[in-house]
Amino acid sequence: MRFGQQLRSSLIKDWYYYYISYDELKKSLQTDFEHVPAIQQSNKPQRKPWSEEDEQRFVNKLEEELDKVFTFQKVKSQEIIRRIKASEKEVSEAIERTEAAQTDERAKANEPSEDEFMLLEEDLSDIIADVHDLAKFTQLNYTGFQKIIKKHDKMTKWHLRPVFAARLNARPFFKDDYDETVINLSKLYDQVRTRGSPIQGDSSAGGKQQNFVRQTTKYWVHPDNITELKLIILKHLPVLVFNPSKEFERKDSAITSIYYDNTDTWELYEGRLKKSEGAEAIRLRWYGGMDTDTIFVERKTHREDWTGEKSVKARFSLKEKNVNAFLQGQMTTAQAFEKMRRDGKKGEKEINDLEQLAKEIQFRVLDRSLVPVCRSFYNRTAFQLPGDARVRISLDTELSMVREDNLGGRKRAGNNWRRMDIGIDHPFDQLPAEDIERFPYGVLEVKIQTAAGQEPPEWIRELTASHLVEAVPKFSKFIHGCATLFPDRIDLLPFWFPQMDADIRKPVTHKFGIERPGHSTEASTSVGMEDDTDDEMDGEEDGDERTLRGEEDSNDSNMQRLRAARDALEQHEQERRMELVNGGDPNVMDEEERMAQKPIASIDDDYPLYDSEDDEDALEEAKRVGGWTYRWKLVKSYASVAGDKVLYTLKMATPFPKPTQIPPREGKFGLPSADKVQQRRFRAPRGKKIHVPVRVEPKVSFAAERTFLAWLEFSIILGSIAATLLNFGDTGSMASAWAFTILAAVALFYSMGIFLWRVDKIKKKRAVDYHDKWGPSVLCFGLVVAVGISFGYRLGHGGEGGLRGHIKPPEHALSDGSFSAGFVPIG
Repeated sequence: MRFGQQLRSSLIKDWYYYYISYDELKKSLQTDFEHVPAIQQSNKPQRKPWSEEDEQRFVNKLEEELDKVFTFQKVKSQEIIRRIKASEKEVSEAIERTEAAQTDERAKANEPSEDEFMLLEEDLSDIIADVHDLAKFTQLNYTGFQKIIKKHDKMTKWHLRPVFAARLNARPFFKDDYDETVINLSKLYDQVRTRGSPIQGDSSAGGKQQNFVRQTTKYWVHPDNITELKLIILKHLPVLVFNPSKEFERKDSAITSIYYDNTDTWELYEGRLKKSEGAEAIRLRWYGGMDTDTIFVERKTHREDWTGEKSVKARFSLKEKNVNAFLQGQMTTAQAFEKMRRDGKKGEKEINDLEQLAKEIQFRVLDRSLVPVCRSFYNRTAFQLPGDARVRISLDTELSMVREDNLGGRKRAGNNWRRMDIGIDHPFDQLPAEDIERFPYGVLEVKIQTAAGQEPPEWIRELTASHLVEAVPKFSKFIHGCATLFPDRIDLLPFWFPQMDADIRKPVTHKFGIERPGHSTEASTSVGMEDDTDDEMDGEEDGDERTLRGEEDSNDSNMQRLRAARDALEQHEQERRMELVNGGDPNVMDEEERMAQKPIASIDDDYPLYDSEDDEDALEEAKRVGGWTYRWKLVKSYASVAGDKVLYTLKMATPFPKPTQIPPREGKFGLPSADKVQQRRFRAPRGKKIHVPVRVEPKVSFAAERTFLAWLEFSIILGSIAATLLNFGDTGSMASAWAFTILAAVALFYSMGIFLWRVDKIKKKRAVDYHDKWGPSVLCFGLVVAVGISFGYRLGHGGEGGLRGHIKPPEHALSDGSFSAGFVPIG
């Protein structure tokens, strides 16, 4: 959808006159046509070149639009603040009357009724809708200014973007993140929803928990949808505030982590990326600004499902002044926990467990030469009922990854455990581009603990399946930071890397979100907005041409413009209905995830390591060289493609039994059902590989071992047959004995080779084709040949010879054909 159409279909009717006049600004970029005598007129008249007067006229118009948008946004923000303060008084009064009625019988007559609480809830819902609309208003107008400036610079060749960026910063209507508003609304809404009796509990976000296990699903959230997502969640879960008695400050939501690794082996990075059993991540984390004195030393350990254990995060706290001494081995763990033992606030067993954890981390840092490599910074908004961890949702915004290493001759952290030239001053403009990766999306984590067979709440299922989020399972800030900040040192990339350049915004698929009567949220700004192309401008020039030829162009009235907006909205809704009728579902996994969901046996290629496509690179290189080298490469390429098509055709034409279709897996938590999954291979950057996690359970190794034992058993049987023919056969049986001996030896060595190959691939988690298509067939064919040799020799000699013709009766045989005691016949 083009931005002009998007703006018209998403605007709020009551705020119509305060939006950027995008169409008028776009028309003002057109200069007048040059006056040319009728004899010299061409089919397409020429416009006058862009002049300084035109530039001044456009800038003045742009300034007027910026002042209009900024003034309205400021007035509306102040209005929302006043409404929140008024609601605070009303809610506090209602709660005081409720508490008084519970303690004083005379005050029961003044107790607020259920209808009064319902009205308060409706007022708060209306304020929430206002905040949502204002956030969308801000985002749309900011996008409009960016696009019109881009269009101006492209058409006029005058560069206005750098100058206008300063004017935008002087009127920062787009910089409000509404965090404080969300927290205040969450507190009020929770009080009204619980009728003045909010759930009490430990409000710390894991501050007093040392070991905890969570089942987490992660999603990306486009910046356009962040405020809307927060407002939707707060209507179901309150914002988790670390210190309710303290006034909210910006730094309260800041979380910073320093990740450690060995810069020579990158063993922790690769272990976490490959999801190896027991893979660890070691980090130091603090909450708030750089003046925070408490530093948490954490270790995350990955456990495979087949172990029966869950991945666990364990941590202990240190004072900032002791961190360097602890990591360098100058402070013992006994000294680190001396004060904790002296205070007696924790039990001896708990302190011993923490001390053991500290010993393991300290030993790992010193033994593996771990140093700081990457920092992650973000502002977190957590939603959870205090003291109830069954449902916890966190949204991380302004995520940034920063280098902490001393590689490349630069001392970033030096001998310290972290660099000190930055704090929590996002977006860290003082850093060079190679030292920072500003992640373009928010990261939503949905953490649920449910009993076996219990379904999560309905609103969570709707949220995770909505257009607001994009599922990215197993996303890791540490992995992404290392992969982007160290491109010259890390060649193995995570599976979500190919999706970074894609627009994750999607159309609305179902009625979900915050709605207000009078306008629709269906035409969400989640829809990807295309740039206005030159074709659009050509259409405008054609219109001007018609005007030049004498066709009158009347100005659209406000009513006509509103009708156009309504028509665009209806057209958009109709297109969405058609997509849904045709089975379209834009909320599907990224293609790399889909490859990861396929069973191992159905993959023909070694897909967990996606190499860069060297064949295509070689073909391009040969094309530049030219001559017979290029012709030969081209012939080989065409021959390979033709061969694949012929084999595929023969395979489809072969009348083999078809496998029974398994019912598709049901989609949940934003992941699609199996029948809607599409797959395609990605091209990794040159010299890089994309790793897709593969799950390998112990039963896979046992299956490979059982297959080897079956081959070994069959080889022993063939060897026994060969030995029998060799020992008791005639000279003619010698050929059969040799045939069976060779077949047994080949089967034995082949099975050993295929077994070692499978063990190696299983150990490396390589999803190759483990099915042996040729071995059993060749074995059966060899067995037929060996038996055929024996039959052929007997038929050639008239059936004489063999065991029965050459084994004489034993001397102890009796006349009636029986045997004397102590002798047993053979065969």
